[in-house]
Amino acid sequence: MTTISYDGREESPHEREARLQDLENNRNRMNMKKALITGVTGQDGSYLADLLLDKGYEVIGLRRRSSTNNIDRISHLLEAPNFKLQEFEIADSGSVYSAVERNKPDEIYNLAAQSHVKTSFDQPCYTTQVNTIGVINFLEAVRRFSPTTKFYQASTSEMFGKNCDSYTPVIADANSSPIEPVKFQDESTAFEPQSPYAAAKLASHHLVRMYREGYGLHASCGILFNHESERRGENFVTRKITQWVAGFKNWAERQGLDTNPENFEFDDDNIYGNGESYPKLRLGNIEAFRDWGHAEDYVNAMWLMLQQKDPDDYVIATGETYSVRDFLSYAFEYINIGEEDYENFFLIDPRFYRPSEVEYLRGLPNKAEGALNWKREVSFEQLVHRMLESDINAEKEKEELETHTSQC
Repeated sequence: MTTISYDGREESPHEREARLQDLENNRNRMNMKKALITGVTGQDGSYLADLLLDKGYEVIGLRRRSSTNNIDRISHLLEAPNFKLQEFEIADSGSVYSAVERNKPDEIYNLAAQSHVKTSFDQPCYTTQVNTIGVINFLEAVRRFSPTTKFYQASTSEMFGKNCDSYTPVIADANSSPIEPVKFQDESTAFEPQSPYAAAKLASHHLVRMYREGYGLHASCGILFNHESERRGENFVTRKITQWVAGFKNWAERQGLDTNPENFEFDDDNIYGNGESYPKLRLGNIEAFRDWGHAEDYVNAMWLMLQQKDPDDYVIATGETYSVRDFLSYAFEYINIGEEDYENFFLIDPRFYRPSEVEYLRGLPNKAEGALNWKREVSFEQLVHRMLESDINAEKEKEELETHTSQC
């Protein structure tokens, strides 16, 4: 049995069903928002791609040609029908212009960056090329080729440096002891960058504001405080800690030991159990305080910013601060090593200190909570535990693979 299509051709029922499905898909694509994400292979980019695809977007992920093999975080997206991966070079204006003109996205999320503070002291020129020149390339591309595109720039709490504001909590009882002022940073706190990374990010932050006010672009900045996750890069201190703890737990179990400190002996550099050794965790400044949240919560804030009628800048933070030492304590406690013992398992290595340290960061997200109706969902303790669970499972999978390979 055949039918006649709208253009006079004969078609079978199967062909007609396929044609109507194609028409429906085309209608959906016409109504589908298109987002372009730079840094899509990173922690934030991969979570943001997940979020936008769940919301029905077409997502175009841009990655640098040099990151060709770094696709582990987005491997689950490569077959998704509404996800495309394209190559570009952020410091090359022609490459950026082409990406924007070719795709004409509704929204751009610029998450690409050289984001390691210590590396920025070793490579200040490269850091500036990526973190500043790359941003103005995108702003110019939007202005010239796609002026209705909404633009998000990832700013950073590192821009505040050593500068803090403070407030004194209200005391309900006049007879109570005086309360120490609370130090914090918010949108009105002055910037005082302490690294090439922070300085380059601050330049970009001001450029976004200038293009917003001078050219009328819908361009917003998220001043994101530290946000971690199971997908955090291995060169960041939080992931370094959780991977070490997971690795040590797995090593101890292979020696037939639990993690009770009484099962081990220690020297300056190593831990010993059943005649085998394991290197101690090496860290830099563990007294630095940071405001730590989970990246999944923070990418939701990025999306909310570009859904607003008017562009603006927002601090995205938890309002709490914990030291690296606190993070260590929670991590070791997870494998039953208490505060009285965990210092035997790590050592301070001066090589990991920054040339100029930022000692205290604590953001107040009041503006984002009010204007965006945003709030964080994952607590600090949950964050540490989720990262550890992921790394412990990864250690088990690696060991199972090694066992299977050795038996083949």
